[in-house]
Amino acid sequence: MPNNRMYFWTLIIKIIFLSLTTVGILGNFSVFLYYLVCYGDCKLKTVDLIHVHLMASNTLIILSKGVPHTMAVFGLKHFLNDIHCRLILYIERVGRSVSIGSTCLLSVFQAVTISQKESCCKDQKFKAAKYIGCSISLLWVLYILIHFIFFVNPLIKRSSNNVTGKQDFGHCSIAGQDGINESLYAALVVCPEICFSLLMVWSSGSMIVILYRHKQRVQHIRSTHGSSRTSPESKATQNILAFVSTFLAFYTVSAILQGCVALLSNPSWWLVNITHLSSLCFPCFGPFVLINHYSIVSRLSLVLMRNINSVILK
Repeated sequence: MPNNRMYFWTLIIKIIFLSLTTVGILGNFSVFLYYLVCYGDCKLKTVDLIHVHLMASNTLIILSKGVPHTMAVFGLKHFLNDIHCRLILYIERVGRSVSIGSTCLLSVFQAVTISQKESCCKDQKFKAAKYIGCSISLLWVLYILIHFIFFVNPLIKRSSNNVTGKQDFGHCSIAGQDGINESLYAALVVCPEICFSLLMVWSSGSMIVILYRHKQRVQHIRSTHGSSRTSPESKATQNILAFVSTFLAFYTVSAILQGCVALLSNPSWWLVNITHLSSLCFPCFGPFVLINHYSIVSRLSLVLMRNINSVILK
């Protein structure tokens, strides 16, 4: 009986991993296709530019974490050697760090946008928009270099005995980091991630306060004119708030579970798999928040139909 129950839950985990990975790839590809078809050679808006880089980092996470773990739960275990395992881990960490930084940029930029609109000063908004592209490029370069240190350093120090144990990811395993590497990782990666998260909380709180004040200010105008239409800025802010809130919720759960796995000497099979699943939730579900709020499917369908009709008429 216990074996049958374990077989059942193993099957459920397999289905969840496969479904989550497939849905995540399709969702991110749909957002990429939307921007490619709808914008083409046109210059992307600042928010859309952040979305594109965010989807790129999410795709890296899914391909480097979701696909190998899905293969592992289906029985293909330890199919990567040490170097390949570290390379996959390197790609996943770069994607994760850029995803957190990009989401923070998105939240802060929208907070600046609506705060400057409220204060009737648009110069700061344009200045902020001008530096977003540079900031995203800096994020990529910075985290590619930082995580490259943790990719190369263990390969150089193969003979070192000051390691904390072995890390088993299911699809591969590597030697643990020494104390110096762990401290360096905390300083260069974990601390900035915490700062980004706090910035997101602050900017999201600011947007909520601004939206509430705006609603109170125009409530009598709406009642006078009999209109309840939401302004484009308010709608965009609500969409980004939903997106950032989704990120913070999944990221917090993932961080807590990863902390539990790190602290326990022999974590359970359930805890390890749920931790892996929680870290895939935002990269897989995030695109669908955008698809829902920005009506990407309907817009993409209209553009595709328009292109097909133009080809037929020619």
